[in-house]
Amino acid sequence: MPAPVDPNAPLITVFGATGAQGGGLVRAVLARDRPDFRIRAVTRKPDGERARELVKLGAEIASADLDDASSVERAMRGAHGAFCVTNFWEHFSPERELKQAENLADGAKRAGVRHVIWSTFEDTRRLLPADGTTMPVLMGTYNVPHFDAKGEANRFFIERGLPVTMLYTSYYWDNLLHSGMGPQRAPDGGLVFVLPMDDKPMPGIAVEDIGACAAGILRSGEKTIGRTIGVAGEHLTGRAMAAALAKALHEPVTHLAMPPAQYAQLGFPGAQDLANMFQFKRDFNDAYCAARPVAETKALNPALLDFDAWLLQAGTRIRVPPKG
Repeated sequence: MPAPVDPNAPLITVFGATGAQGGGLVRAVLARDRPDFRIRAVTRKPDGERARELVKLGAEIASADLDDASSVERAMRGAHGAFCVTNFWEHFSPERELKQAENLADGAKRAGVRHVIWSTFEDTRRLLPADGTTMPVLMGTYNVPHFDAKGEANRFFIERGLPVTMLYTSYYWDNLLHSGMGPQRAPDGGLVFVLPMDDKPMPGIAVEDIGACAAGILRSGEKTIGRTIGVAGEHLTGRAMAAALAKALHEPVTHLAMPPAQYAQLGFPGAQDLANMFQFKRDFNDAYCAARPVAETKALNPALLDFDAWLLQAGTRIRVPPKG
């Protein structure tokens, strides 16, 4: 049975509650012996299985659609805090994501939310003009659409004078469980892990830990308002990740530092976007890593996993292609 939630505890509205980041926040709060927040979990499918699971944990369910501004505002009414996140990969439209972010900012402003967390990324165009000289321009005006739109949307929260914390996330290690991002079988039968970043380290994190870090930000209160906080469980090179994967999978794994331009030609949806993303992380590596300090992440979430610890929990779910 879940622990009882204090009916007088501050209410947090969580968008994306049935997804990765929002779901992690809901579970991080309600798994405590004495939850310090009430949770309003927002979903487009309030009668769905994932919503029912959150109800069992002690969450209140609210129905809203990020494309419907009035429903977004309703979901925030009476809330002390709000966790705001959008999902570019659902529709692959930067313009739609920008509008959804604007709806979130407007809703928070009208509802009088006292602490907003906006899950975002860098707008790469602040460091690298989208002029096609270094990487291909995508969708007309973007280097990395799923980064740039979120970074551009930061202004909605700032211009409205919201009490906001910008949360920079990192590569989900959970991506290795799906989407073909885990080790693949090479023609010679060996396992290859593709990471197009040469020998540069990449900040990564267990997706469940992002939600726990967001809970830590909410508990930190006013001292995190107005700040940009980046989170990561560890910064690892492709070679180091391959070595850890080999240990977990009991089979040698080789890192392939495929050039981003070649990665862009792999043909799956979003390949060009991700190729540019990896190039940005590689070329601006010092700044990108510095924005995601592991020590500060652990201060927010003392149970933070490093890559080896995540592999101990999840490694058996990595689908390795059979030989032959």
